[in-house]
Amino acid sequence: MKYFIKKIITLIMTLFLVSVAAFLAFQIIPGDVVTTILGTEATPEREEQLREELGLDKPPVVRYFNWAEDVLRGDLGRSYRYSKNMNEMMPVAELIGDKLPVTLWLAAVAVFLIILISVPLGVLWAMSASRSGRAAHFMDAFLGVITQTTMAIPSFFLGILVTYLFGILFKLFVPGRYISYQEDFAGFLGYLLFPALSIALPKIAMTARFLRNSMLTELKSDYVRTAYSKGCTRKRVMYGHVLRNALMPVVTFLGMIIAEIVAGSIVIEQVFGLPGIGRLLISSINTRDFPVVEILILYITFVVILVYFLVDILYRVIDPRISEK
Repeated sequence: MKYFIKKIITLIMTLFLVSVAAFLAFQIIPGDVVTTILGTEATPEREEQLREELGLDKPPVVRYFNWAEDVLRGDLGRSYRYSKNMNEMMPVAELIGDKLPVTLWLAAVAVFLIILISVPLGVLWAMSASRSGRAAHFMDAFLGVITQTTMAIPSFFLGILVTYLFGILFKLFVPGRYISYQEDFAGFLGYLLFPALSIALPKIAMTARFLRNSMLTELKSDYVRTAYSKGCTRKRVMYGHVLRNALMPVVTFLGMIIAEIVAGSIVIEQVFGLPGIGRLLISSINTRDFPVVEILILYITFVVILVYFLVDILYRVIDPRISEK
């Protein structure tokens, strides 16, 4: 119980510090929100009126605590850029709520592909690398070159390659023709498969390489020799002993990857025209839509902390010897 309490306190303190840092950062960035909204032709009277409406005439400390109080009550504020009509700004909660499912489903498909492919690939790669013979050495070198090349390709270029190969060449999807999850969920998931593949490919290469190295390190341990001396088969040693222990550092690495993907894959969303959180964040920064940016920064912080919290719990599932500290 102490462990969970400490984690919750850490989460609250981190969110508080990040919210303060984000709020203060936007106070010193050059530019004027009112001018961005009204343009340069607005009268001083109209600018002053809008400042009062947005609360920008108050001191920064007062504005921060007013904003924090509203967020704790569930009111995330209103966007400076997006509006329902000419006279009503769109609530940030509604705006993000429309974009968040796209990013979350994209992350879910990408993570599924990463785990589905990288773990078996990493195990087979480790088994091949641990064997002697020309065929085993060739396979080890071949997989090393393939994974190294995949990791070296920039995300935006990989997205372009996937678009060209599967969209233009094989015509498995129409590039740029996004299908909303509200209209056709099956078509939505089908379209997400290709940007998710663009995200997953370098992560698959990284995870497989990491798992391979971790398993090769474990194979040199004393308990492996003991298991062989007791008559255990190679398959049982690899899957029953080595893989379980080798997964510990890999779980941490996967946690970092999952946090990065769920927080928003900005480049891939831009390449494939996905209306997700990453794309919203970039456009909001460009237009100085501070209420949206501040909430998105808190969202990203919360996701990272939550994922690492779940990784810690998974540690205890994989290895019950880890005690609660």
